Amino acid sequence: METRKAKLTEGSVGRHLVDMTVPILFGISTMMAQSLVDAWFLGKVGDLALAAFSFGFPILMIITSVAIGLGAGTSSVVARAIGADDHRRARRLATDSLLLSFMITATMAGIGVLTINPLFKLLGAPADMIPMIRSFMTILYTGVPFLVVGMVGTSSMRATGDTRLPGKLMMAGALLNVILDPIFIFGVGPIPAMGLDGAATAALSARGMMFLGTLYFLVYRLDMVSFSKPDLAELKKSWRDILHVGLPAAGTNAIIPVAMTLITAMIARYGPEAVAGFGVAGRIESLVLVVFYALSSVIGPFVGQNLSAGKEQRIQQSLRLCAVFCMAIGLAIALLLALASGFLPTLFSQNPDVYNVTRLFLWIAPISYGAYGVVMVMNAAFNGLGKPMPAVYISATRMIVLYLPMAVLGRQWFGIAGIFGAYAAANLLSGLLSYVWARRAARELCRIADAR
Repeated sequence: METRKAKLTEGSVGRHLVDMTVPILFGISTMMAQSLVDAWFLGKVGDLALAAFSFGFPILMIITSVAIGLGAGTSSVVARAIGADDHRRARRLATDSLLLSFMITATMAGIGVLTINPLFKLLGAPADMIPMIRSFMTILYTGVPFLVVGMVGTSSMRATGDTRLPGKLMMAGALLNVILDPIFIFGVGPIPAMGLDGAATAALSARGMMFLGTLYFLVYRLDMVSFSKPDLAELKKSWRDILHVGLPAAGTNAIIPVAMTLITAMIARYGPEAVAGFGVAGRIESLVLVVFYALSSVIGPFVGQNLSAGKEQRIQQSLRLCAVFCMAIGLAIALLLALASGFLPTLFSQNPDVYNVTRLFLWIAPISYGAYGVVMVMNAAFNGLGKPMPAVYISATRMIVLYLPMAVLGRQWFGIAGIFGAYAAANLLSGLLSYVWARRAARELCRIADAR
């Protein structure tokens, strides 16, 4: 087997972070842009299709959070094995993570299909939209195992310090999705126009191809998949180690869409147009926050390798650099969105109710994006350190203790603007909490490692 060197434990900290983040940034940017293209195409189909798409988005984010959690667990344990020069163990962990992720998400997808009707009724979807939502979600649930296993596979790649290949795979999958979108949504030649179902079919096809590509490169280029029959005790240990970080990390990420599902139900009281506007704002937000998603995807492998190597100063420097970068970029994003708030909503809908909700969000929420970036990066650092529970507490504090109660009060006092203001306040407070906590945790864990 090819030796995997712990290359993140030497050299410039800033340079490593930049070199790792840029390829992932391009990959995630392409995927987020593809989500915006989906919303744009569905806006051409009609506001009902856009609203149905928006109702389904938080549910898909809950499932995606499981993928992120399993990926975080995989990345953490594989990176620490590489940092400790245990390359056989790293390969075994990468293999066992793929099997585990498929089993979990196939089960979740099956449950999801069986609960579509009662779930979306509970979320406030109008009765006449349920058949549309059911058809759309059934197709998307079918692609969930392919999506999750692909994401977990690319997490193993990042754990080695290689982010170029995962970035290229993400870009290829997103570009394929964009190409297939108009074909399935509007119809071409013998392919009939499928509308909302066409967007789901395009996503299913693209995720299937990305899944196959990820497996190919893991097996034939990186040699990170073992085909030998695993020892049962070792398999259990692998799953336990992965889930030690993966379950809390999944919980950390699931808290956000669960809370956002409740917020969506709150906004649904203002009508489907308000939900559509909120959904458009969410797509725009996902795209502009892409740099934070990219940075959070690489900080885990970085701190994981350096923790095993006992290099606290490199970890502390990486956290400080990330926090400063997030705050600076966050301010720039807020300014740009304020300037573009009159134009961006019109790309998705000409309905004044949809437009007004989207524009209001873009004026209020972005002032806190820098702090939100700090939360994302610090939570990912906790996972990389093998200490996932603080990330759960921080996310729960942000969404449940701060955001939801303030949103209820804000709605009563200021309407939808109060909901968006509560979001900004929760981000700012939890950003400070996460930064202080992460630095202290890194210091304590490195001292424990040195004492061994």
